[in-house]
Amino acid sequence: MRIAIFGAGAIGGLLGVKLALAGANVTFVARGPHLAAMQADGVTLVSGGETLVARPRCLADAHEAGVQDYVFVTLKAHSLPSAASDIAAMMGPDTALVTGINGVPYWYFYGVDGPHRDRRVESVDPGGVLWNILPPSQAIGCVVYPAAEVIRPGVIEHGYGDRFSLGEPDGSRSPRIEALSRAMIAAGLKAPIRPRIRDEIWVKLWGNLAFNPLSALTLSTLDRLAGEPGLRQVARAMMQEAQAVAEALGIRFPIDVERRIDGAAEVGAHKTSMLQDLERGRPLETEALLGAVLELGTIVGRDMPICRVVLALLRERARQAGLH
Repeated sequence: MRIAIFGAGAIGGLLGVKLALAGANVTFVARGPHLAAMQADGVTLVSGGETLVARPRCLADAHEAGVQDYVFVTLKAHSLPSAASDIAAMMGPDTALVTGINGVPYWYFYGVDGPHRDRRVESVDPGGVLWNILPPSQAIGCVVYPAAEVIRPGVIEHGYGDRFSLGEPDGSRSPRIEALSRAMIAAGLKAPIRPRIRDEIWVKLWGNLAFNPLSALTLSTLDRLAGEPGLRQVARAMMQEAQAVAEALGIRFPIDVERRIDGAAEVGAHKTSMLQDLERGRPLETEALLGAVLELGTIVGRDMPICRVVLALLRERARQAGLH
């Protein structure tokens, strides 16, 4: 099984090391000092008291990788349009593109029943560029739960979590998704196949669309955002607005908003990925996590006044930091 990891940072590195050590033919596509270290010394994963080292093929140019059976994309959503042609270079007609990306995926409306079938989401796919270059018929949804960090070039520290939920956009148990799930399970990961992958995308997005922007605006950690009454009230209001949009699109939430907030509180004094990006001078996932949700709200005719205010403030925060 030929598997490429495009954007082989923390999550991609964790995934690739596990798959490579389980016998998959893994290719990493990366750049900079991280790539140089992996090429020289292999990829080191520190996880659960163990130190694992894998030596997959590591490349700077995706065009050298050849056609793959699966291409995992573990980039931030805003990086995907500029990388699309490189990703496409590794894809043949039977290649599956596994999108382990936070937020609303570009293929969200692919094949859905109803009036929005095959609609493009402009916030994450301006002009339908991704839809045209990376055919949504080849996409597999992936909701990523582990936490990991590149602690120095070539070395990844795995904090917690081992679940990568998978789902075909049409909800089927296709041969390609079953084979991928088996390979990931053999690598020691949890890889359940979900018949309603959009539901699971929304459960993760539900917290991210509130806590990530609020953390960037207030510089607060999750325990503070979920525990301080005023901040919790703002997060709850944003999540309730988003829930109305999601349910109008047919999404079923398995938990209520209070349980979702309590789950975030249990993580403790954790900096969200958006706050980490702000502190490190990296572009923020503004549109994938919140802008796209506002766009979906407009599509289904739901007003989202609190989310709209927070989005305006977040865009200004990003502009002032030079990260928008």
